Amino acid sequence: MDLKEWFANRRKKQEKESLVVKQPLSSEEYCKLWQQCFQCRELLYTRDLRNNLQVCPKCKYHFRIGAEDRIEQLADEGSFEELDAGMTSADPLGFFDTESYPNRQKEAEKKSGLREAIITGLCKMSGHQVALGIMDFGFFGGSMGSVVGEKVTRLIEVAIEKRCPLVIVSSSGGARMQEGILSLMQLAKTSAALKGFADQKLLYISILTEPTFGGVTASFAMLGDIIIAEPGARVGFAGRRVIEQTIRQKLPPDFQTAEYLLKHGQVDMVVDRLELKDKIVRLIEFHAPTREKSNPKNKNVKVGSASA
Repeated sequence: MDLKEWFANRRKKQEKESLVVKQPLSSEEYCKLWQQCFQCRELLYTRDLRNNLQVCPKCKYHFRIGAEDRIEQLADEGSFEELDAGMTSADPLGFFDTESYPNRQKEAEKKSGLREAIITGLCKMSGHQVALGIMDFGFFGGSMGSVVGEKVTRLIEVAIEKRCPLVIVSSSGGARMQEGILSLMQLAKTSAALKGFADQKLLYISILTEPTFGGVTASFAMLGDIIIAEPGARVGFAGRRVIEQTIRQKLPPDFQTAEYLLKHGQVDMVVDRLELKDKIVRLIEFHAPTREKSNPKNKNVKVGSASA
């Protein structure tokens, strides 16, 4: 087939396709193309919002994102290796409110596509090996039960074994009430594991995202060597209304926001999501360089000292 014939056939195909009546998008399909910003009410094209890491280009509002999106943003492509993927919570208390705890777990798994409220694993960040844990508010409100506490503890132990930096991204409503005191025990367990991690003089960076509350705030989320919060993230122990009702006073409008915590010395920095990975990598390179860099004289020379 010569070039002239090829173009003629292509033109006929395009003319034929133009005659096909295209079905209009359903209301549901059309709505998925757009998303409204909760802060400035700007109507945003979903694809553009995703390309901007779910940050509103107009007002910089940071949308909540899931664990898988977070891994895609932070880990080098194809480098993430999940740990303890099959762990799921039991029902030791036989908890039942309007329905059983196992049924609620199944609903949460179906809705979020996750088996638990945290994904943990090893990955590379700009070539540096990192132990990475990411909580997902979409599963049970990111609540911390026995499995979340166990996975965090195991991740810390792996980081000690590998002698690599630890990064945990928190997003949680607090302890999981369906597991009662067993959930609260995870505060002590994760904190004790971090004490062992600190004794090894390794680097732990804690990332606080919207929202981080309750038992997670009262344990590993606020125990980082360096604590970073995303802009606008709400962080605290009890909720704003509970505190106002308890102390019978009106709280400042920006109370419990990342900016308020920075102003009062509760976090070290507030970093835009678009700059977050670069900031983490710079901190790792400064405090705990682990990546081998080529040297014209000696390729086996490592740049930097042992982790501090």
